[in-house]
Amino acid sequence: MVKTTVKKITPRQLAIMIARIAHSRHSEDIVILDLREISDVTDYFVIFTGTSDRQMVSVADEIVEEAAKVGHSLFNIAGRETGKWILLDFINVVVHIFDEFHRDYYDLELIWGDAPRVKWQIEQEESQK
Repeated sequence: MVKTTVKKITPRQLAIMIARIAHSRHSEDIVILDLREISDVTDYFVIFTGTSDRQMVSVADEIVEEAAKVGHSLFNIAGRETGKWILLDFINVVVHIFDEFHRDYYDLELIWGDAPRVKWQIEQEESQK
């Protein structure tokens, strides 16, 4: 039996990868918060709004699948059955997928307002290579 080794990416790289997956699947208002200096719970939050409950579940499933390919197993998932607020916990990266109402109601960006934001967009120059 041949054992393949998966090269594990850093939590920051995982957060950026997740944001890019969300963007490619038409999610909205994507934010990565760097919590390393202000929280002992996790290193990064990735927060975004889905366009429908089906889209949110689909994006969540794709994120879990792609994260596993780069060495990050899902520790816990919550809210998948309701499609209002799906939480994916990868320990060092926690993903919050909200519908619009719950995103506004919980306003995590306000609660974690001291956290720096991580730039995740691919620069135009890079995308043209």
